[in-house]
Amino acid sequence: VDVLNSRMNLNMAKVLKKSGYISGYDIKKDHQGHEVLKLYMKYSDGKRAVITDIQRVSKPGRRVYVKSEKIPKVLNGYGISILSTSKGIMTDKEARELSLGGELLCNVW
Repeated sequence: VDVLNSRMNLNMAKVLKKSGYISGYDIKKDHQGHEVLKLYMKYSDGKRAVITDIQRVSKPGRRVYVKSEKIPKVLNGYGISILSTSKGIMTDKEARELSLGGELLCNVW
């Protein structure tokens, strides 16, 4: 999967890699010279993608902020939420451990 490279997308790719949802990522240049972040999907059993769905929560027109106590669990802990906090982009579990709230970017399962 190719996405435009930005600091936010790169940090989200690092979180997805650390959580085991993608097998890796690279930064390449496309034919117009723009930097592209190439995500390599991870598959279980060689056929089914590990990521079933990604649900965007916070949008430019409607930002969603949560306190550390109010961070929702995704599918009773089977998925993750990705948050943007004052300490950087991290998973819901890391934010709860550090007692950090922030902007709820997306849910992944």
